[in-house]
Amino acid sequence: MKLRNDLRNIAIIAHVDHGKTTLVDELLKQSGIFRENETVSERAMDSNDLERERGITILAKNTAIQYKDSRINILDTPGHADFGGEVERIMKMVDGVLLVVDAYEGCMPQTRFVLKKALEQNLTPIVVVNKIDKPSARPEEVIDEVLELFIELDANDEQLEFPVVYASAINGTASTDPDPEKQDENMQCLYDSIIEHIPAPVDNSEDPLQFQVALLDYNDYVGRIGIGRVFRGTMKVGQQVALMKLDGTVKQFRVTKIFGFFGLKREEIQEAKAGDLIAVSGMEDINVGETVCPVEHQDQLPVLRIDEPTLQMTFLVNNSPFAGREGKFVTSRKIEERLLAQLQTDVSLRVEPTDSPDAWTVSGRGELHLSILIENMRREGYELQVSKPQVIIKEVDGVKSEPVERVQIDIPEEYMGGVIESLGQRKGEMLDMVNNGNGQVRLMFMVPARGLIGYSTEFMTLTRGYGIINHTFEGYQPLQKGRVGGRRQGVLVSMETGKASQYGIMQVEDRGIIFVESGTEIYGGMIVGEHTRENDITVNITKLKQATNVRSANKDQTVTIKKARIMTLEESLEYLNDDEYCEVTPESIRLRKKILDKNERERAEKKNKVTQ
Repeated sequence: MKLRNDLRNIAIIAHVDHGKTTLVDELLKQSGIFRENETVSERAMDSNDLERERGITILAKNTAIQYKDSRINILDTPGHADFGGEVERIMKMVDGVLLVVDAYEGCMPQTRFVLKKALEQNLTPIVVVNKIDKPSARPEEVIDEVLELFIELDANDEQLEFPVVYASAINGTASTDPDPEKQDENMQCLYDSIIEHIPAPVDNSEDPLQFQVALLDYNDYVGRIGIGRVFRGTMKVGQQVALMKLDGTVKQFRVTKIFGFFGLKREEIQEAKAGDLIAVSGMEDINVGETVCPVEHQDQLPVLRIDEPTLQMTFLVNNSPFAGREGKFVTSRKIEERLLAQLQTDVSLRVEPTDSPDAWTVSGRGELHLSILIENMRREGYELQVSKPQVIIKEVDGVKSEPVERVQIDIPEEYMGGVIESLGQRKGEMLDMVNNGNGQVRLMFMVPARGLIGYSTEFMTLTRGYGIINHTFEGYQPLQKGRVGGRRQGVLVSMETGKASQYGIMQVEDRGIIFVESGTEIYGGMIVGEHTRENDITVNITKLKQATNVRSANKDQTVTIKKARIMTLEESLEYLNDDEYCEVTPESIRLRKKILDKNERERAEKKNKVTQ
């Protein structure tokens, strides 16, 4: 069997924040790909604004470096399970993986998730223990944890013999020795490990072409771009080929452009051979998982499985009293166009029309997946409203089933009781408890996904901000009866439209926590705070103090109001109840009742009670 020894295809996989993207940066810099005077930003691969702000990778990115006589194609993958669809497809494009693990945190839920996907594809792993320079690093124990995880996930004997590289991506150093003092000046041993251990692609470029699309990109000039791997044969610019669609039909087209990856750039190339990772344009109607082959030799590759959505929300046109004030795009036509454009590149998303022309059901892989979409739309100038996230219930073997998540929690010992009790109320089942001996406890749970909606705020309160929670989608289990999770507290609803006044806020402060600051414009039916009890009440926080002529000059100076709780977009989405919407505009995030009028709201509540 002929091999392309000058080429290696690898994916970098890890839990969120274990240093994948920083590692890719260093590999790029040290390969000499950038000019001496070229300025390269930190986390150069995270090109999207949101990725930079949050420090997470949302979309898989590819790059390539030259090392000695070999070209190494590198795919940087997301660590969040919400973007698991990307990870799964990338595994099909590569021959090996670099599993990056934090030298202190060790194996986390998403380490398990991404490694499971890699082992299922029989990929060759190299383990990189990153952040070895941390004072709290415990490399030997972490390697034991990784080995246990490999055994638990049924790795074969070859995979269990994984090579280990100890690195500090931020310092650009690596070594095969776990002693942090013995780090080499550069990452040469990591490059050498890749060349030595990752299998080279088979060179069958004389055979008929087979190219499969794993990722999509979109460009206004050339339309859809299919990114994938040439599994067999050769592809040339100008070649007439057949596209084998998912629905069984076949379309013919001409390859107009082929792009190869080099550094952070895409460069036009004339031909690509078996083993190459490339981007192809010229096909308007291309989708993930479809195969491109010669017209006279149609041979389809197995279709790629895409993770099904687990969570859905209703997106609506903004109809609040403040609609159209802050956004550029407010009509149903504009919102629908934007949602359909998102479908061009995001294959884990579903958008379905509803009975109303002004509302759509949008389904995704999790809260983060959907909130990233909402945040991007908001920044682009869109105004919209969204409903409370709901999990998608589906039938498995004739039984109604719901998504469940594997939850890992790291907390100081003293908060353990409260956390176990709170997850018990949300139908959580404890799997494991490990005491690390330094006052920290690690708990593992299986929790229905609907029990985790809105849980992170409660969790932060319970642990005074010292807890760390990570969860990842595990599968479907039979639906549990009864209420799971949800908000216990009622809300304070404004009865008037106007500006919140300091005097008005002071009058209702003892009723709960206020969400708006003095001077904020509010409208009737808008949620302005959380009630201390379980029922909703209407309040007037626009009230001004009646001026009288009997007043001492310094009478009001001693009064101070408590700081308002301003919620982020994710917190607002988690906070919602079934009868509420979150209004999102480029300038503001407001919570409101679906029915703004107090009397109509009360009538609707009475009706609900009667029907229940």
